[in-house]
Amino acid sequence: MRPEIRKLVTYDEEILIEGFRPATPPWRCFAVAAVLRNPWAGRYVEDLKPEIHAFGPELGALLTERMITLAGSGAAIEAYGKAAVVGLNGEIEHASGLIHTLRFGNHFREAVGAKSYLAFTNTRGGANAPLMVPLMDKNDAGRRSHYLTIQFAIPDAPRDDEIVVVLGASTGGRPHHRIGDRYQDLKDLGHDLDNPAAV
Repeated sequence: MRPEIRKLVTYDEEILIEGFRPATPPWRCFAVAAVLRNPWAGRYVEDLKPEIHAFGPELGALLTERMITLAGSGAAIEAYGKAAVVGLNGEIEHASGLIHTLRFGNHFREAVGAKSYLAFTNTRGGANAPLMVPLMDKNDAGRRSHYLTIQFAIPDAPRDDEIVVVLGASTGGRPHHRIGDRYQDLKDLGHDLDNPAAV
């Protein structure tokens, strides 16, 4: 059992000016999306595991390889994330199933030497639906400078019986970030620095 991939789409953005000032060095955000047939479209399937276990490793390896090629190396990636959009004849659970498995995400996490979890979205939409890929620092979930979102769309995907699975990354944080980080907020509020509820 293998994913039936209709096409792969690459998004690559290089920002030279941000906030009316030069971005020095230029700041890159990029993503790779796989458009594949939804194996569960149009029907309720109790056990999604067989397809998740079969598709996750292949999708994770394929998209990760292309992301590292775009970046030049895993070390060049500072922020990362993932997303999936299921077509209208599918469930949100189908989008979630393919990206919320270590069989998918660990390929990317290990390739970039990350410690934090992959930020994510899982949504439903038709062709040309926004692909929103949230990013966060690969090693520090509280580093707000690296809270970013890549947004793009594929004009003919997802079709009703498809899922779009995406990995995204950035070579840095916002060039002129100046809102501090969660640790200073926690300190100012008198909270423990490990407070998991504060972002």
